[in-house]
Amino acid sequence: MQSHLDCEVTTLCRCWILTRKDAVVMGFTDHDGDILLNDVACQSISGMEASAIEASLGFSVDGQEVSGALSSSAISDEDIEAGKLDGATIEVVVVNWSNVNQYFPESSHIIGDIIREDEHFRAELRSHTALMDQSKGRHFVRHCQADLGDGQCGVSIADAAFTKPGSVVSTDSSVVLVVSGLGGLPAGWARGGLLKWVSGQNIDQNIEIAEHYFEQDRVFLHLWKPMSHLPQFGDTFQITTGCDKTFATCKAKFLNGLNFRGFPHLPGNDFAASYASNSKKMDGGALIK
Repeated sequence: MQSHLDCEVTTLCRCWILTRKDAVVMGFTDHDGDILLNDVACQSISGMEASAIEASLGFSVDGQEVSGALSSSAISDEDIEAGKLDGATIEVVVVNWSNVNQYFPESSHIIGDIIREDEHFRAELRSHTALMDQSKGRHFVRHCQADLGDGQCGVSIADAAFTKPGSVVSTDSSVVLVVSGLGGLPAGWARGGLLKWVSGQNIDQNIEIAEHYFEQDRVFLHLWKPMSHLPQFGDTFQITTGCDKTFATCKAKFLNGLNFRGFPHLPGNDFAASYASNSKKMDGGALIK
């Protein structure tokens, strides 16, 4: 490979070897023809290109972006929406397309945020040092650090009180749905919850709920982002209630105060900056009982 790099004219291209968490391996290249690299067929996809790599010393998170056209035979809108590319690894390889036995690995990345624009996608490629930036263990914060329904929380979200079926009546926009089946629930019950489609073109896809409210006897759900396909009348779903991770909600809504995984009475900046006052009882006793 070095002898080729030393030539005045080179025939180089880049290949991306993508390995999903479910062990599915796909290959792509910015060359104008397909390349077979180590038994991985790297497809030449129109418009596939990469940005410049931002590299830095130490534990700073290096970054790059790769973009291309959405294709049902390669990377589809449905795959992105279903989260199949979340956490996938990408090996960037520089290849001599005139002799594919000559190549060298350039970098290795983890797929970060994926943005869809019309019929194209743009994926952020993060270096493996990004793993060093993730929070580990418990933090001293007021809100709960458990996720609703996990082992630390202990609440069974399969309980009929926390999971309800519903269906689409109409759509006010790409993110606002008018639904049926939730009429007996208070406004805000589904805020922060999760909606899973049971039928329709979005079947098996999940989406978080930004807001749940009523207007003129109609029930509205505001989704955090548009679905890959616009929901249609009659599409059915299962909806799981939301949790705002406060101690008050944990006690009142879920009767689960003993399992609260936060520190709700942690003093804040206002307490640290406070001072002695004759109007307050300050005898060293408990402030909260």
